[in-house]
Amino acid sequence: MKLLSQLRTSSFQLALLYMVVFATSVFLLLAFIYWRTAGFMTAQTDETIEAEIAGLAEQYRGRGVNGLITIIRERVARDPNAKSIYLLTTDDFLKLAGNIETWPEGSRSSDSGWINFTLNPTVGWQGPERLARARIFDVQGGLRLLVGRDVDELTSLKRVIETAINWGMGITLALALLGGFLMSRSTTRRIEVINNTSRRIMNGHLSLRIPTRGTEDDFDQLAENLNQMLDRIVYLMEGIRHVSDSIAHDLRTPLTRLRNQLENTLIAVDNDEAREQVGRAVAEADQLLATFNALLRIARLETRGNSADMKVVSLDELVSDACELYEALAEDKEQTFTQEMASGVMIEGDRDLLFQMVSNLIDNAIKYTPEHGGIVVAVRREGAAAVFEVRDSGIGIPGDEKDQVFQRFYRVGKSRSLPGNGLGLSLVSAVAEIHQGQILLSDTHPGEEPPGLTVSVRMPAFTGVRKRIKATSVEPAADSADERTSTAEPGKA
Repeated sequence: MKLLSQLRTSSFQLALLYMVVFATSVFLLLAFIYWRTAGFMTAQTDETIEAEIAGLAEQYRGRGVNGLITIIRERVARDPNAKSIYLLTTDDFLKLAGNIETWPEGSRSSDSGWINFTLNPTVGWQGPERLARARIFDVQGGLRLLVGRDVDELTSLKRVIETAINWGMGITLALALLGGFLMSRSTTRRIEVINNTSRRIMNGHLSLRIPTRGTEDDFDQLAENLNQMLDRIVYLMEGIRHVSDSIAHDLRTPLTRLRNQLENTLIAVDNDEAREQVGRAVAEADQLLATFNALLRIARLETRGNSADMKVVSLDELVSDACELYEALAEDKEQTFTQEMASGVMIEGDRDLLFQMVSNLIDNAIKYTPEHGGIVVAVRREGAAAVFEVRDSGIGIPGDEKDQVFQRFYRVGKSRSLPGNGLGLSLVSAVAEIHQGQILLSDTHPGEEPPGLTVSVRMPAFTGVRKRIKATSVEPAADSADERTSTAEPGKA
């Protein structure tokens, strides 16, 4: 499987393209060398035959037929290995002179031109079969003359060259493929380092940076540029976060004073209309305070300023306690509130943070599920994961917005008319991240209207081996349930 993924990489495909271009270049070069080498040897053979023909023609013109026969016999005698081939016959192919006995088969129809044939017993050859090349032409007086050369060694040499070219191409392709694979593997490893680091950074580990080798090559320059970009992004994010947190912290105290003054005014006012207006002002002040408290809680979670050791927590008992707190609220809306609790589901975590996360999700489900709707709260163990799940029959979240609801102050359009500040799921996400959890959002009733919403939080289950994980504490444990739930704005809000 890893090999297949390696073959799909762009670096391997680029190396494969380079291999094809390189192999084509080598093939064209070897073909040119073969053409020049084999063509030169063939041309040399043809020139030798042409020279012998010219010499024999000169002898024929000076000495006649008898002189031609004599010179052929002399040349045959001087060439015991029969590298040169001669045959002089009458018009009806009766031998007059030469070192083969009969005219080669298949060449009688050619009065002139080049022929290739095999020296064997059929032509009166007294040795092993060999390849020959010859030229035939007519001599005055009705005679036929064949002059050729033994080209068996030339043919064998061509075969050797062809075999060498084939092997050379095969070795070239194999080496090019191996080199492409190794080059692609080296490149892919460095790209995978960048990808893995980038994925971890996207998952919230903003302190990580892409490692470099110190070679100052293209990958090192890319990594350095990305690291500088990450430094700048983190700097800007910290600046924005610091400003927003400072504003929330600085304004919370005067807002609290203002709220208390409004409440005192509410007690002192006798006019009903004035009391109603002051009451609305108190409610608005409470909403602002809830928003600032939520911002400060999320800031503490994300910056992890106050560390505390995690403890083993019974998730099913914690969720049962939260359900007991919210059952009355569900009954007021005549909602069906069902619990599906598997016993003995243990995790390592901060109980206060987990209770706040569970409370926010249950509060969301009740708030956004209409009257007579249904809510199911479940805890179960799936392999090495502990799963907390809330399913409702409420308005749900559109599919294209499920990835955005964890952003601060983000609210789905169809829930804007309901009270809230868009911070609930931001806080849930921060708590889940501290506990190495994963949040999954899906429709409870796909294809129906309303589709409902299912929120599943998967966290590592406690296996009996204690790990020291640092977590961030939020508001003191003495906070009331009402204050915790006041910031429980759903992600769909």
